[in-house]
Amino acid sequence: MEAWIDRGWLRHDNELAQAMADMIRHSSNDATALVLDRLTATTSGPSLPPERFAGWQRQRQLVNDWLRELGWPELNDCNCCQKTWGDGPYGREAQSYGSPLGGRNALSSDGVARLLHGVIAGQLVSPLACCHMRQLLERPIDLEVRAADAENQVDGFLGQALPPDSRLWSKAGLMSTARGDAAYMELPLQCPCLVVVLGEGQALARDEALLPALMGHLRQAL
Repeated sequence: MEAWIDRGWLRHDNELAQAMADMIRHSSNDATALVLDRLTATTSGPSLPPERFAGWQRQRQLVNDWLRELGWPELNDCNCCQKTWGDGPYGREAQSYGSPLGGRNALSSDGVARLLHGVIAGQLVSPLACCHMRQLLERPIDLEVRAADAENQVDGFLGQALPPDSRLWSKAGLMSTARGDAAYMELPLQCPCLVVVLGEGQALARDEALLPALMGHLRQAL
């Protein structure tokens, strides 16, 4: 989205800003759907006949096209053109996923790590765009703030293991069959670190202790 705005293809407006914030800070499926529609000039709806679906799907590939433009081997075979769902997909969205969900979104931990590093280093799109993205990704470590938000993306994830005077920029992912986190952390008296963990399976999705425990072990090695 920041790349489209930087190129003048989209205008930054209040609705888009709110959707981007809700997508990153709260993992809102509805906000993510709006962002993807705005990026690709597509909408959800009933299934389409083959000729119309081909055009629709070509538009959806614009996101993957941009990722390929980066020329990073870590993003080979990635797919980032699908909406996120609670119960779906249906209609043309299900057509896009295919059977059996062969067109689902896919990223490697290395790909996520390089994207996050580019944002933190100010090297993705532009320094100003990276500043906007870092503002959305920063997570409060304060226990009282976290207690007020049951879905704070710190507790149950890597950031839970950090001391209270740390700083954290992260994006967690949680579904019924997956739990993951991508985090850049600045810890007192230790080297900054960037950690990405992606895991699949119902047992892992329910395990709120594994990622904090893993980060606790990593802290000892910093």
